Amino acid sequence: MRNQLRRVNRKFESFLIVLVFLMLLQACSTSKKHMMPPLAKVEGIERHFSQGRIIDLKTGQPIDFPNLILQLGTVDIVFIGEVHNNPEHHLIQVQLLQALMARCTPPPAVAMEFFDTTRQPVLNRFMNGDLDETAFLEEVDWKNCWRFPYRLYRPILWTSRDKGTALLGINAPNQLVKKVARSGLESLTAEERHQVARDMDLNNTAHREYLESIFKQHQTSKNLKHGIQNFDHFYQAQCVWDETMAENIADHIKAHGGRMVVFTGNGHIVNKFGIPDRVLRRVDVKTATIVLYPLTERATINKRMADYVWLTSAGKTGISMRRPMKMPRKKTEIKGKTEKWK
Repeated sequence: MRNQLRRVNRKFESFLIVLVFLMLLQACSTSKKHMMPPLAKVEGIERHFSQGRIIDLKTGQPIDFPNLILQLGTVDIVFIGEVHNNPEHHLIQVQLLQALMARCTPPPAVAMEFFDTTRQPVLNRFMNGDLDETAFLEEVDWKNCWRFPYRLYRPILWTSRDKGTALLGINAPNQLVKKVARSGLESLTAEERHQVARDMDLNNTAHREYLESIFKQHQTSKNLKHGIQNFDHFYQAQCVWDETMAENIADHIKAHGGRMVVFTGNGHIVNKFGIPDRVLRRVDVKTATIVLYPLTERATINKRMADYVWLTSAGKTGISMRRPMKMPRKKTEIKGKTEKWK
């Protein structure tokens, strides 16, 4: 009997040893996962930042939302970026807009990449209450002119309408950008040329190098698929986008004064050589850029990227919709690797 009990005890002890070993393995595995969260640091700053943090890149230090709005309250034009299909970015955008609307008197005008200048009469009618939402979406041809889910952008439009501020479509007509990407600026007719920026700087070395690296990465796939084979034409098309938006922003500020909040994809404002610097070439104003940065891994952020970076999740709508012109995705450099932007 005693021998049987000893054998049972030994088996039980062996079972306990195996169980404890498995639990330790699981604990180690879990601890490893928790030890490697997605964190970011700023060049020259040892501190790490997690999702949800806002970083002032001038100082490399975190800033809370009230102080961010306090600093933005002295700025003439605030550029707020996004990854188009990230719902968190759109929630942050409307939060920023509402706070700026509450702080500034009169409220700032709102400019959006998502509408080209030909849609302005429809925007005006919607803002004046002459179109209901269903008619507005039909007349502005939302499904074809932008095609990302309208629900992501709806709060911005209604916040602007409720405050009675100007809502501007600032982009170049997409078919013209597409034509330039394939055939160059010289392929535009005189009438078409009048629909894009009057003045274009095609000699920004840093901007060209930034876009050339993107072009080469997609040269054998997307570019060829869409008839985009010449880098000079591709670069001209990018400048048509950025210069036209910059010119429309500057023209409004010159004519009406006041402040403005501009919503675009991150790629148009990162490093400031897309739209922001091209606005400053046209009008003397104080600007600030906020890049909404999907943080998915360890990263080192270039201090030139923006004035402020808001670290977010990489959440997506699950809808992989693209604009009619499927240009290569833009990216911004970070130390040791690159971060792609939609």
